[in-house]
Amino acid sequence: MWRTWLTYDPRRVLVGLHVYLAVLAFTIHFILLSTDTYNWMDGPNARATIELVE
Repeated sequence: MWRTWLTYDPRRVLVGLHVYLAVLAFTIHFILLSTDTYNWMDGPNARATIELVE
C-alpha cells in the first residue's frame, strides 16, 4: 500500500476526493430541491398551495 503513495501525491488525492464528494453532495441536494416531495425549503405540497391561490 505504501508504494501506491509513492506514485500519487497524497495531498492532491485528498483534495481531489474532497472536491468530488462536495460536487456529488451539491448535485444530490439540488436534485432533491427540484422535486415536490423532498423540497424542504418550500415545504411539501408547495405547488398545490400555489395552484389554490391562483
